[in-house]
Amino acid sequence: MQEIFEKVLATGVGLDEAGILEALRTPDEDLPDLLQLAHDVRMKWCGPEVEVEGIVSLKTGGCPEDCHFCSQSGLFASPVRSVWLDIPSLVEAARQTAATGATEFCIVAAVRGPDQRLMDQMREGVKAIKEAVDIQVAASLGMLTQAQVDELVEMGVHRYNHNLETCRSFFPNVVTTHSWEERWSTLKMVRDSGMEVCCGGILGLGETVEQRAEFAAQLAELDPHEVPMNFLNPRPGTPLGDQPVVEGKDALRAIAAFRLAMPKTILRYAGGREITLGDLGTRDGLLGGINAVIVGNYLTTLGRPATEDLALLEDLKMPVKALSATL
Repeated sequence: MQEIFEKVLATGVGLDEAGILEALRTPDEDLPDLLQLAHDVRMKWCGPEVEVEGIVSLKTGGCPEDCHFCSQSGLFASPVRSVWLDIPSLVEAARQTAATGATEFCIVAAVRGPDQRLMDQMREGVKAIKEAVDIQVAASLGMLTQAQVDELVEMGVHRYNHNLETCRSFFPNVVTTHSWEERWSTLKMVRDSGMEVCCGGILGLGETVEQRAEFAAQLAELDPHEVPMNFLNPRPGTPLGDQPVVEGKDALRAIAAFRLAMPKTILRYAGGREITLGDLGTRDGLLGGINAVIVGNYLTTLGRPATEDLALLEDLKMPVKALSATL
């Protein structure tokens, strides 16, 4: 299999599902070599720069969907309650994000899909941010209609996040109020619109290693511009609140395998890395295929301080991607 893995470095063509599965089954003693190869692939096909992003929730909690990992669902007895963020607070969050050196600011709402009130607030918010802050604006608002896709493009939203969360075969175990196919449909419309597609998921939902490989292969088929790598941080009151945390070595295997599946994609550290990998594992992942990070806190969980991530990038001599390079 080593020859097949190294072929990714030479050609820039990602592994198929069988190859991804082999990478995910890499023995502990061979894991350093796998991570080194994934890092070499990242450096050759993406370069040394790291894209930094901050996120903020425009609408928190009260979501009607039953995603079993999510404390923002209104169907579970979690401590998160519905809150709307006003426009001045949104602009201030964008300012603070830009001050960390981030080039990307993502507005997130806990909804099945946006209603007119949310779209109007998005329009007002994006306009205010663009007038006040030199930063790119992304959005994550759930499932969209074609008209809403077109409206977001017209607003100037350049990237849309909509995670598949897990592979097609396992999805019904995690969400029952909508289908994997509905998410896929939104992603296809976004990609066809010219917006960049950001699509990833959460590892550690109870999927098998084979389903983890299936998921990576399905993401590769979608060919997103960016893939956020989340690891389950079990939330009290949710159906997955007692799920065990992904082991650090398994998380690192997944990072390397996803890099070898998608050699040219932005692979972003997202939620759960703090409890799954800790400081040392976070460094290993940056040297094993990761080339983007969310800095600061996530939607309902705490992240690492932005200063720590930026100091680590400086220590690793990984330059932060400049805003001008992304426009």
